[in-house]
Amino acid sequence: MKDINFLKENNVDVNKCLELFGDIETYNETIKEFQKSMDGKLDKLESYYEDGDMANYAIYAHSLKSDCKYFGFIKLASIAYEHEMKGKANDIAFVRANFDSFMEEAKKVKGIVNEYLWDATETEALYENVEAKVPEEPEQLCEDIILVADDSEVIRIFVKKIFDADYELAFAHDGQEALKIIREHEEDGRIKAVLLDLNMPKVDGFEVLDYMTQANLLTKMPVTIISGDSSKDAIDRAFTYNIVDMLNKPFNEVKIKQAVEKTIANVKSQY
Repeated sequence: MKDINFLKENNVDVNKCLELFGDIETYNETIKEFQKSMDGKLDKLESYYEDGDMANYAIYAHSLKSDCKYFGFIKLASIAYEHEMKGKANDIAFVRANFDSFMEEAKKVKGIVNEYLWDATETEALYENVEAKVPEEPEQLCEDIILVADDSEVIRIFVKKIFDADYELAFAHDGQEALKIIREHEEDGRIKAVLLDLNMPKVDGFEVLDYMTQANLLTKMPVTIISGDSSKDAIDRAFTYNIVDMLNKPFNEVKIKQAVEKTIANVKSQY
């Protein structure tokens, strides 16, 4: 793995990253997940671009934007945000005129990440077929669940690092998975907080909120929105539901701890 100065030389906003991740070790571990997930997101963007499906194109542009903000790739985050907005507006002409330059910048970022992690990547490849003894996971004593519904693997890894010792964590990649988990726990009261992204594939966060409202679950499973979409319309619409709070990405460890404590305190006040 290269020195952190390699990132700075390639215009990565390292100082901002460390404000979010807390230390370079956490950054290094989490950027490996970004490296693994990036190809899949770019493949999805290309597929939806070719199909002219701007709604889903915007969702994956949003997801890429959020991850790039976390890891300091500000230029690509800015480009992805523009494509997200144009996708939501169904501006196919803009997307077609600028798609190649978008992908070119994404390839540059991939190259920077791959070079930064090159030693670690090669070491993992050498041992990927070697059977390793997996330590037994400690017994999970807490039955309280935090549900994290977000299509970003990076967000899920970050949340797991912070809360895994104190809560059972349930993860949903999209709104459809979130609804499945919510329905499974409607009666047992184990879900104490829901961290819900608004922009997800298949079923979005607003559809999840619609279901929870109709099923009278928002007082039993309080929701805090986690979203990189800070548009006034989205914020106003989110607060028409009985949510606890909204946490804008990118967030750091202190902010998400405060948000979760506030959300859980809300459900406790119901009993």
